[in-house]
Amino acid sequence: MRHLKTATAALACAFALVPTGVATAGTGPAPAPAARTATAAASTAPSADGNPASLRAQAAGVCADAYQIGTTGYITRAGRTAASVKQFYSPSCGRNYGYVWVWQSFRDAVGDYDVTSAVYSYSQDEVLGKRSWTNTTAQEFWSNGTSTVSECTAGSGTVRAAGDPAPVGGYSGKRC
Repeated sequence: MRHLKTATAALACAFALVPTGVATAGTGPAPAPAARTATAAASTAPSADGNPASLRAQAAGVCADAYQIGTTGYITRAGRTAASVKQFYSPSCGRNYGYVWVWQSFRDAVGDYDVTSAVYSYSQDEVLGKRSWTNTTAQEFWSNGTSTVSECTAGSGTVRAAGDPAPVGGYSGKRC
């Protein structure tokens, strides 16, 4: 029981030391820097949550302190979810990134597919940082970084199964 009280007191003190403020890339609190670093440093494996330390993120030039902003969007095909779409923000690089995670059920059902990942700027009415992959079976896709931190943006993505005439797309939540 004494350990529980000590742990509770330590946790309360830790929360009291967490700084508060406004996230520069939009509304809502940013994760504490220690939490972002601990998560990124834990693994280089891809993740449905988005891991800026993954090998594919590193290859795309995603900054290590990137974290998700806005809500997750979904891409549906024939009434089933095919992929998740997210937007990430890096305070140290001042960049936004689009992120697409293709669901395993879609991958199992269709074989290869085409994917795009980007950031949509509401201010410019443009898709920016777009990267495209064709005939892939990969699961994780990062866009190029965009200098859109001061704009209203959303993560953007599409998937097209082999044999489909057109891609289906989705967006993450809008962030201003």
